[in-house]
Amino acid sequence: MTDRMAESGSVQELNRQSADRLNPRLTDPNYLVLRKRSDLFRRWLADVPGSRLLVLDVGGRLQPYRPLVEHRLARYIAVDLRVTSLVDIVGRGEQLPLASGVFDLVFCTQVLEYVPSPSCAVGEFYRVLKPGGALLLSAPSIFPRDSDEEYWRFEPASLRMLLAAFSRIEIEPEGGSITGFFRTMNVFLVSCVRFEWLKRVLAYSGVPFLNLVGRCLESLALTSNDQFAANYSAFAQK
Repeated sequence: MTDRMAESGSVQELNRQSADRLNPRLTDPNYLVLRKRSDLFRRWLADVPGSRLLVLDVGGRLQPYRPLVEHRLARYIAVDLRVTSLVDIVGRGEQLPLASGVFDLVFCTQVLEYVPSPSCAVGEFYRVLKPGGALLLSAPSIFPRDSDEEYWRFEPASLRMLLAAFSRIEIEPEGGSITGFFRTMNVFLVSCVRFEWLKRVLAYSGVPFLNLVGRCLESLALTSNDQFAANYSAFAQK
């Protein structure tokens, strides 16, 4: 196996991880927010015109939302610092080696927390988009730190500030406070377990149980309170 394949894994494994993000399983601790993100992206993509889209995926080593636009693609370009067989350009979101005013759509999901200067990255997204082009973004608000390279968490006000140059901005929680609570419980529960065999037991017992309870309670809630939202998605149009 080459160093590149050791780093990236097989195409089949990448595709499996990608599919699990677009259509998450109940055994996934992040099921509730991933499910809501997919719903939001599907709705927003209906507002993106065009049948031959040029799409940029920043942090696109997996590309879970590519299938949502596959039927109307002209070209899909992925930029990431980590090399996988799906990455076209190895580079940073703050310094995109791409021409201005080229892309119809930019995806950036769960990347900004790792970027030292999110405003520079968003400025680059804006620069490479055509007039009328759209950005689909997701970023964490409440989540345990999973890497020493993480810098930020984001609230709606900070996202609006970052996206201020865009003419249209929509920001939605990926579930309200109930979703945020149960997702955080699941992630905390799994992260505290050291033994792999116990993680597997939780994946088919405690995790799906908490996901189902959270989903049911969220659907029964009279208001969509996002004070404890774990994640936010945003749609911004140039």
